[in-house]
Amino acid sequence: MKNMRSTPPAAIIFDFDGVVADSEVRANLSLAESLTAAGMPSTYDECLRDYYGHNWQETERRIVARYGRALPADFRETHRERARARYMEGFDAVPGVAGFLDTLGPLPRAIASSSRAEYIGWALGLFGLGHHFREHVYSADGWDRGKPFPDIYLAAAKGLGVDPAACVAIEDSPTGAQAAIAAGMTVVGFCGAGHIVDRAGHAAMLREVGVHHVALTFDEVAAAISVNAGR
Repeated sequence: MKNMRSTPPAAIIFDFDGVVADSEVRANLSLAESLTAAGMPSTYDECLRDYYGHNWQETERRIVARYGRALPADFRETHRERARARYMEGFDAVPGVAGFLDTLGPLPRAIASSSRAEYIGWALGLFGLGHHFREHVYSADGWDRGKPFPDIYLAAAKGLGVDPAACVAIEDSPTGAQAAIAAGMTVVGFCGAGHIVDRAGHAAMLREVGVHHVALTFDEVAAAISVNAGR
């Protein structure tokens, strides 16, 4: 592990799925079901492997390249309805994130996600966490350059009015971690959500792409980034 931060960050920027929302299992099960229903047989493991961390535009490009044909015109809307129904079966925030957010006081924070802004807002409302982020929810949905490009993280830092180099980003996917690293941020690789079965293996994968710290819980995130330093 690289050296721990000795000073608190100027801001914390959160990925959403797998960091705030414990959503990746439901999302990838739903995508596998939607693709299979459209005549493009796929499994949960394949979806998690091939599309995890990307915005819809990149996901669709990858699907089209894999199957050699376009998705049905109504695919995204049909898939969205299927995913929403699965989320309502017991969707929740990642364990520990609410308590961690409560400890941050006035420290600026934002979300930088590949998912749709409407979905993020709905989920934050469901979890009772919307007040922590307010207008600082940044979505790369619809962007041609999503993660692993740094654009969404740079947009979040600009929106908060802080230097990207003074920000900490919390990311669970290698794709997202690469984006935050490319933006010049200190990156915590988070391994505490339900889709990460092999935590040691996932941590090794995140270290391989260059994260500065790895955390299995939000208590470990807090320790890694010294959010209480100087208080």
